[in-house]
Amino acid sequence: MSERIRVLLVDDQELIRVGFRLVLEAEPDLEVVGEAADGEAAVRAVAVHSPDVVLMDVRMPRLDGIAATERIVRAHPRTRVLVLTTFDLDEYAFGALEAGAGGFLLKDAHRQELIGAIRAVSRGDAVLSPRVTRQVIDRMTRAQRRPPGPDPLAGLTERERDVFLAIGRGLTNGEIAQELYLSESTVKTHVGRVLAKTGSRDRVHAVILAHRLGLADDTAG
Repeated sequence: MSERIRVLLVDDQELIRVGFRLVLEAEPDLEVVGEAADGEAAVRAVAVHSPDVVLMDVRMPRLDGIAATERIVRAHPRTRVLVLTTFDLDEYAFGALEAGAGGFLLKDAHRQELIGAIRAVSRGDAVLSPRVTRQVIDRMTRAQRRPPGPDPLAGLTERERDVFLAIGRGLTNGEIAQELYLSESTVKTHVGRVLAKTGSRDRVHAVILAHRLGLADDTAG
């Protein structure tokens, strides 16, 4: 068996944490390494447990999910944050994505959707709930459709451009590999180069850039 994905649960409601723990610990490749009831405790818990993925609530006392996400991403760049929220258009959730969260999912997501999102985020893929992807893109690109200045894709090779377009459509590394007839390791290398060359902090921001440029499939996600 491959190494298990270490998960930290962050929610101010104990029953929600218990429910998530029961769901995740039933999966052979997932391990819950700790829990936290607020953002301050989450930051401390990440330092102690070094989780691969943090399931982060956004509305909590003492320190909310935005501030906690920003601190965690800055101090522990290898730890990925998956934001969970009750509301489709939660202002905190938008802020958390801008703070560096690797994904956004509603709390009423189906069991397999949640598990799949954790696995995807741990691999470095972006996860945006299908029900809110359009709102996220619209909100973060409303100011202008195309960024000013030089073409941000000018430095990409033809293959890297193909990979960028696939990222913009919300495809995972595995799906890109299948579509472009490449190995996943090769795709991972291309993704890293694409993010660096386009100045995208992560896959979420690469998706946003693709939409700003009008190069993404509006039906994606």
